[in-house]
Amino acid sequence: MDERKAAILRAVVEEYIDTAEPVGSGHVARREGVAVSAATVRNEMAALEHEGYLRQPHTSAGRVPTDRGYRFFVDTLV
Repeated sequence: MDERKAAILRAVVEEYIDTAEPVGSGHVARREGVAVSAATVRNEMAALEHEGYLRQPHTSAGRVPTDRGYRFFVDTLV
């Protein structure tokens, strides 16, 4: 996984852990350490969803981590 996707995935997991709410691209784009536009974040989140790291509970919602997304997050902490 490239560094940008990894940073976005980490941001989604951290925010979801804090709020227990689906995380939107605009919120991720405003986080420190993610220096890309909301549109770029949306594209990367869609790719992460396709790869099985995120899921979208319904069409208008943000994304939430899957078990695979949590596993990546934990594995990269060490």
